Amino acid sequence: MTVAVIAFNDISPFHLSVPCLVFGKDRKVGESPWFELVVCAGEAGELRTNAGFAVHCEHDLNEAVRADIVIVPSWRDVTEAPPQALIETLKAAHANGALVVGLCLGAFVLAHAGLLQSKRATTHWAWAAHLARDFPDIQVDAKVLYVETQQVLTSAGVAAGLDCCIHIVRRAYGREVANSLARQLLVSPHRDGGQAQFISQPVPQDAADLRLGQLMDGLRENLNQPFSIDQVATKLAMSRRSFTRHFKLLTGSTFGQWLINERIKAAQVQLETTHLSIEKIAESCGFGSSLSLRQHFSSMVGVSPTANRKTYQR
Repeated sequence: MTVAVIAFNDISPFHLSVPCLVFGKDRKVGESPWFELVVCAGEAGELRTNAGFAVHCEHDLNEAVRADIVIVPSWRDVTEAPPQALIETLKAAHANGALVVGLCLGAFVLAHAGLLQSKRATTHWAWAAHLARDFPDIQVDAKVLYVETQQVLTSAGVAAGLDCCIHIVRRAYGREVANSLARQLLVSPHRDGGQAQFISQPVPQDAADLRLGQLMDGLRENLNQPFSIDQVATKLAMSRRSFTRHFKLLTGSTFGQWLINERIKAAQVQLETTHLSIEKIAESCGFGSSLSLRQHFSSMVGVSPTANRKTYQR
């Protein structure tokens, strides 16, 4: 599977290095080969970085048209339209069935190519309003890490680009391989795209937060049990209102949505690593019935539990 990364003048070395770090080193998965990486010059001549050194690319945009995955790792100026040759390359690659990816401000390049029209997309939160203003037909979601719709993938800024690339690994090889890669890169295990870009308190700040973090760990270990918001609030000696506000500040999510997300993630692990029936998985993850699991799973993941198992189980 070929991954083409587009380089351009005034590119940030960090943004260029993210997909190269994930896809550029041979990390064979059993008998399956790893991705083949090519870095393609999106413009003619020597390409300067914004850090003061130049990048030499052995490949041009012709390689990108033939790639399975094409990644635009950022863009230098949201007010500048990308070169027409790059726009045509992205259109052709997408028409050929490639997954086209815009990391961070790369979403603006995909927007100029018309690949985000009438689709949900994201970008760095600081520029999301700009994207929505310039391209009103795009459903811009500034709250999430990455969004995939119809062979087009966009991510939030900086570190979220790494999350997005690891998502692509999971897409190809499954959660276990993606999490193993995350450990090698010393980053958090695979993060779901629906997580918030920015949370006002990303880590515990005081004793109440620490107690809440410990409670969340306990809930993860006992997902088969029913939990109500009043029950968990009482455990922390908080009122329902105080707990709801504190939980949202710490996690960026409501308690109910967080609990469903954790149950979905636990179900995904069992679907990919065990041969348990859907009914057994639903019971062990706290959904109560296979119907409930299927409904929540399809809504959040976009495929049925059975389809997810067929795709990723090894």
